[in-house]
Amino acid sequence: MNYDQQQIFDYLRRLLAIPSPSGYTGAIMQFLGQELAALGLGYSATRKGALLVTLPGLDDERQRTLTAHTDTLGAMVKAVKPGGTLALAPIGGFMMTAVEGANCTVVTLDGTSYSGTIQTIKPSVHISGDDARELKRTPENMEVVLDEKVFSKEDTARLGIEVGDFICIDPRTVVTERGFIKSRYLDDKAGVAVLLYVLRHITENGLKLSHTTHFYLSNYEEVGHGACAAVPAKTQDYIGVDMGAPGVEQNSSEYSVCICAKDSSGPYDFELRKELVEICKRHAIPYRIDVYPRYSSDASAALRAGWDIRTALVGPGVFASHAYERTHIDSIVATIELLLRYLTVA
Repeated sequence: MNYDQQQIFDYLRRLLAIPSPSGYTGAIMQFLGQELAALGLGYSATRKGALLVTLPGLDDERQRTLTAHTDTLGAMVKAVKPGGTLALAPIGGFMMTAVEGANCTVVTLDGTSYSGTIQTIKPSVHISGDDARELKRTPENMEVVLDEKVFSKEDTARLGIEVGDFICIDPRTVVTERGFIKSRYLDDKAGVAVLLYVLRHITENGLKLSHTTHFYLSNYEEVGHGACAAVPAKTQDYIGVDMGAPGVEQNSSEYSVCICAKDSSGPYDFELRKELVEICKRHAIPYRIDVYPRYSSDASAALRAGWDIRTALVGPGVFASHAYERTHIDSIVATIELLLRYLTVA
């Protein structure tokens, strides 16, 4: 199959540009709703704000659900400090070293935005020397320095900034000429771009699906309960489309679709994994099977919630996950190819 790589890059750029830490996903869900409408696709919203699209298939009894999550890591204002800077509470499991020096935006309840930078409480070696180098990078030792003339807690309060305001960390998205995508939040906006493109390809080419299939765009995965509810009742097979994690002693790759055999929630369904691997072999789709010891997914959440379903987890390989991440277009295309082969009538 031939795929429009520029369209994939366009989806990625637009998704990555929309701040969406868990709990603050209204704008990205609105964007996705507009994109779905432009494709002529109807959708419904769950009470938590996730979106569901259903495409009919030849078999309406053994239905399938594919999910990807729109929410990302981020932070909240934990306190306004005496000097006007902000203590922060992380959302999701990123390392503080990964956001040291990062530009960010603080969004108040009324929608006002203020720019700032995440720094340690001892950011200068000229002042603190080895204390600055050796300071443990924990949330307690980090703060947001606002790009405003504030010198006290009262100055910051007058801006309307309060405890609980969201802190959105800039993605720093770069797409290179050789097909690499570098950005925060490829987990899991690369997966969302994959599902958007799959929907577009099916719709524009009039492809027939072997089974009625639901596309579930969730918005609370990073905090553990994204797609644990509202799974369509006839779902029998449930595939999480999330990142693979290349790294030390891992089998995953930035140039293949990654298929997870087991993560911290336990093994995924053996027969469903076997079916996906056979598709990759039959159609010469580059793939890697891997085990992730510190990972779980929306499919894991659905199982914990008690759904009686077979689950699998696939996705593009994303290097340096939960930090400044990187993937390659080859990995995204391989994921798209696998899903389209799995969903459509040959």
